[in-house]
Amino acid sequence: MRQRNSEKLLPGGPGRQRGVVLPLVAVSLLAVMAVAGLALDASHTLANKSRLQNTVDAAALAAAKAYDETSDIAIGTAAAFAIFGQNTDGNGNHELDAAWDSGEVDVIVQWSESLDPFVSAGIGPYVRVIADDFDTGATLSAVLGLTRLEVSASAVAGPSPSINNACNIAPLVVCARNPDDPDLFGFEANQLEVLKSAAGDGSDIGPGNFQLIRLDCPGGDCVRENLAGGYDGCIGEGTEVETEPGNTVGPTVQGMNTRFNDYTGQMSAADYPPDVITTEPNPPLKYDDTGDTVTQGGTVVSDATIDYGWEQYSTDIMNNNLVLAPPLGVYERRVLAIPVARCDGASSGQSTLEVVGFGCYFLLQKVAQKGNEAEIFGQFIEGCSAGGAPGPNPGGGPAPYIIQLYKDPDSQDS
Repeated sequence: MRQRNSEKLLPGGPGRQRGVVLPLVAVSLLAVMAVAGLALDASHTLANKSRLQNTVDAAALAAAKAYDETSDIAIGTAAAFAIFGQNTDGNGNHELDAAWDSGEVDVIVQWSESLDPFVSAGIGPYVRVIADDFDTGATLSAVLGLTRLEVSASAVAGPSPSINNACNIAPLVVCARNPDDPDLFGFEANQLEVLKSAAGDGSDIGPGNFQLIRLDCPGGDCVRENLAGGYDGCIGEGTEVETEPGNTVGPTVQGMNTRFNDYTGQMSAADYPPDVITTEPNPPLKYDDTGDTVTQGGTVVSDATIDYGWEQYSTDIMNNNLVLAPPLGVYERRVLAIPVARCDGASSGQSTLEVVGFGCYFLLQKVAQKGNEAEIFGQFIEGCSAGGAPGPNPGGGPAPYIIQLYKDPDSQDS
């Protein structure tokens, strides 16, 4: 009698194991897809976040610069939206551009008098640009139910502290009335000042000096170009500058008067555009060396009594009363950043002076083409925008500053 094969498949045998493996593989594939999807979509979202941040950074800087020139939040806000829209057209920004064009991205512009706390009160100089509701489409993350990943960004911009390394300065020097005063150097706000003396005037530097300095190169050609705004180098506080002896009337007139839409000596508006406002005191200002006074029509005047100065210019800017609106004119071409130096009045001919700081001056009128009347008249103002190194904290003061980005005090990732 043959014995029958009684072997049976026991629980856990090969057949049962094949049935368990299939669900495990399916779950594993799902997990792999989820991890890969999260990595891919996170990278995609991070790239869009960077693009959006760069766009709001540019918008905030443009808004702060426009407000600095005009003191008008409407103009600043318009500049923010204009630059934001222009930057969405940049390379790699096709998703942001499509979202912006379809109205899916929400952009908010806020203004504050202070940086921290930033209080949205409708007045500058600090501006915040916020962009949110920018949705980035998900790919493999959809297996986890994530179909859209939202991206947002914010940026804050405004004036820096007073800088001690200024760029784009004019080739002039003002002698400090008090070199040890780090704030106003012994001057008063809006005070009238002779920025360049003329033949027959006394010199705070010394004989043969008319308050011109050498920037890069000597000679009248450099004076002309640099007075028109051609110097793009920098000078630091505590460094020394060399004077440029001589009255140099022709180059001074040709360079400086471009700011008043007056072009001679092969100067052109294409290279050096005029200010948006070219209005001058009438009758012209004159300098009386015997009394160290500025006169108008034979009467001694001050910043409060001249008929056109910084106050009137600022009012015209705020009211948009422009003589040459952009692009014909440029805001604040009549505002100069000038080194302030320690002078002893005994430096004869070409001399070296120590820079103790920088001052901001508003040009009052064109330079006369006469050796004994070729003064440059300016008005000391408290602060102006110039090139230079940014500072870490908000500030101001009489010296030049730059428009810079700040960390948004209400956002951790700005």
